[in-house]
Parts: sequence; structure tokens; C-alpha cells
Amino acid sequence: MVALKIDEIGAFTRHLFVGETFDRFLLREASVSTYNTFHIDGHIKMGYYSEEELEEKQIEDFSSWNVIRPICFMLIKGKKLPGSFAITLQMPPDGVEKFIASSGLSMNAEQVNGLYLNIRYENEELYCVTGTSLNFFTLDKSLEQEWDESVRRFLKNHQIIYQES
Repeated sequence: MVALKIDEIGAFTRHLFVGETFDRFLLREASVSTYNTFHIDGHIKMGYYSEEELEEKQIEDFSSWNVIRPICFMLIKGKKLPGSFAITLQMPPDGVEKFIASSGLSMNAEQVNGLYLNIRYENEELYCVTGTSLNFFTLDKSLEQEWDESVRRFLKNHQIIYQES
């Protein structure tokens, strides 16, 4: 786990809420505080969709960020900054498979519960905190270290300036 303090909040939030930079992620949950506090649970309610829709649209357990992003943007846009927001994004299963394959780690994707990016804005500071979850116990921190480095590269590739906290 690594905490990265974002230096240019405006540029980052444009990437997050307007651009497509984070669209490959799934949304676990979001909370936005403006004049009210809005909570979004990213879990898909499978009963809402027919079997055909689930199969045709390849709907999984969580909503994709690109579907929820416009809703979150609508909540924060305006003349006043939000009081705070917290967004937990998760790498989709096919992304986990690619990540494991490209990193050369000695595990398979089924052993990984999640690769997370927790985004927190509060008191005019914005942080990205990485997280990993495995479905077994290990003292090996290789996955965590690889994920931390992958997020650093992702931010650098999108010219998002940060400092290690």
C-alpha cells in the first residue's frame, strides 16, 4: 500500500470526472459530500437485468467507472468545491489477469480478490491510496509492490503529478 498525494487537484479531477483516464476500472463505492452526502454502491443488482442483457452487455459484479462517472461529475460540478469525496476503484478481472501475466508474479488471477485505487479528497487535499486483497494468507508482498509501482507508472503516463506520503 502506498499513499500518493496529488499536487494538481484540478488536473487530476479532470482526468477522473471528465476524461476517460480511469474508465477501465470498476466502481466499488463512492461518496460525495456537497449540500448533501451521496453514497453510491457499485454492486450491480443482477435482478434488474434479464439473462440476455447480462450476457449481451457482459455485466459483472460492479458498475464500470465510465457508467457512473457522469453521475459523480454531476454531483461535484458547480461554483463550489465539494466538501469531500471518496471513490474506490477496482481493476476488472480481465485487467487483473493481464497485470499478473505481465508482472511475472508466481500466482494466478483467481487468487486475487482485488487491486484497488482509493481516491480521497478532503480538507483541500487529494490522495490516491493503493490496495490489494488476496484470498489466501501470505507474507509475500510482491503483488502489493507490483501494484504500487503500476499505479505510479499509470499516474506518470497520464502526467499526474504526485508526491509519496
